[in-house]
This record gives sequence, C-alpha cells and structure tokens, in this order.
Amino acid sequence: MNLLLASEAVTDAEAQAAAAQAASPVTLILMIIVWGVVIWLFIFRPQKKEQKRKQSMVNSLEVGASVLTTSGFYGVIIDITDEDVIVEFGNNKNCRIPMKKAAIEQVELPEKE
Repeated sequence: MNLLLASEAVTDAEAQAAAAQAASPVTLILMIIVWGVVIWLFIFRPQKKEQKRKQSMVNSLEVGASVLTTSGFYGVIIDITDEDVIVEFGNNKNCRIPMKKAAIEQVELPEKE
C-alpha cells in the first residue's frame, strides 16, 4: 500500500515537472517583455528626455545670452546663424570663436527690461 502511495506521489511530481516545462516558453517570453520595458524606462526614455531638453535650449539661444560650452568655457553669444554661433570669451573683445550650437551645454538668458 505504501508502495502505491509513493508511486502516486512520484506521478504527481512528474506531472508538476511536465507542467513547469510546458510553461517555460511562456515564462521566457514574459521575462523578455519585462526586461524590454525596464530597459526602455531606465535607459531610452531619459535619453530622449535629455535630447528634447537640449534641443529646446538650443532653440532658445539669443544674442547676449551667457553660455557654457562643452569644453568648459564661459562666454557671451554675439551672433547666431542656422548651425553656428559666435561666442565672445573673456573681457578681450578680440576673442570671438565660431562654434556649433551643439557645443553649448548651458544657457543663461539675459534679463529683459
């Protein structure tokens, strides 16, 4: 009798193991989907947000704005074209350097009177 109960327990365990194996492709697909969502939330979404912020900052550039470049120099914008800006660095009025708008890291707009 104990042998019969033991064999039923083994068959139940085998049935549960077979069910677990049958569910593994579904579990694998769900895990791939979950990881895809996590990657999107923590990597791609913040990157897109930063790109939008930087683009709006570049679009708001105006003559007279104080800027910080990606190389760490502070200057004042004296001219703007479609792709480039001319930035004046320091007190020397002869130190004017043309650079791409993408090289601007921070902008402090002048106060309007």
